[in-house]
Amino acid sequence: MNEEEDLYESLPPSSSITTHMFAGALAGVGEHCVMYPFDCVKTRMQSLVPDPRANYRGVADALITIFRHEGLGNTVRGIGAVIGGAGPAHALYFACYEHLKEKLSNGQQGNHLAHGAAGCIATLLHDLFMNPADVIKQRMQMYGSPYRTCKECGISILKTEGPVAFYRSFTTQLSMNVPFQAVHFMSYEFTQDYLNPTRQYDPMTHGISGAIAGACAAFATMPLDVCKTLLNTQEHCSRTNSISYINGMRAAFQTIYQFQGLRGYYRGLTARIFYQMPATAISWSIYEFFKFFLKKSDDDNSRYLKITSLQASTKD
Repeated sequence: MNEEEDLYESLPPSSSITTHMFAGALAGVGEHCVMYPFDCVKTRMQSLVPDPRANYRGVADALITIFRHEGLGNTVRGIGAVIGGAGPAHALYFACYEHLKEKLSNGQQGNHLAHGAAGCIATLLHDLFMNPADVIKQRMQMYGSPYRTCKECGISILKTEGPVAFYRSFTTQLSMNVPFQAVHFMSYEFTQDYLNPTRQYDPMTHGISGAIAGACAAFATMPLDVCKTLLNTQEHCSRTNSISYINGMRAAFQTIYQFQGLRGYYRGLTARIFYQMPATAISWSIYEFFKFFLKKSDDDNSRYLKITSLQASTKD
């Protein structure tokens, strides 16, 4: 292994957490912002009973229809909530993952169970920050949303439904994200073992591995994502006089089956894969780039300090 490869994989303990958190925050914000229009389409296509004006035939039809009748701005409604939540959520997420991956695998490459376990635990911290942001985001994304800003949406939810509304889907979110992240990280590390066994910085393999990992994880957890959307949006058609709000995973599964049957659990699958593949590719590419860049900067600074100290000692 040459000097550059060793530089990429090794990092002084004092700066590793800061590096991972900063790189993770940038990766999370970048991923969500770039792919946000596709996320909007996914949310709408998961509706139980979509408005006739928002009953899209596919991803391309959805984007064209939204652009034509609602304008470009409606594809990014709610993005402020995501930016506010994705930064700290992904900072903790990647820092926790890197730390636990190293501890659980004892620094050994190829231990995919350790990678999966680290991803699952990191997901808990991520979802604590992202769940409220997801609720606001998806309420804003729905067709005909009455809210003008994320702040107005958040205050309205808090007043009418209480704080519990922001975590109504938390159990479902965890039930989805734990297997999602397990499949995601195991697929990423497995693909990296095949495409980039030396683990040097390689943008192409990071992007390809991220895209494959995102597609596998998205398909495996699709039914749970549909349930999460229902719990977050609380579509009016799903509520009756006897049921004020849909609460819990079981109620969500039953409601979706009642309205759409088995196919309802995979509504918006194409949109989700279209969103998730480039999103995870972008996330990993940004993360690995800043991880490499910051490590290189740390190493250059360390060398400069050593040379300066050596020169000072020589003069003495």
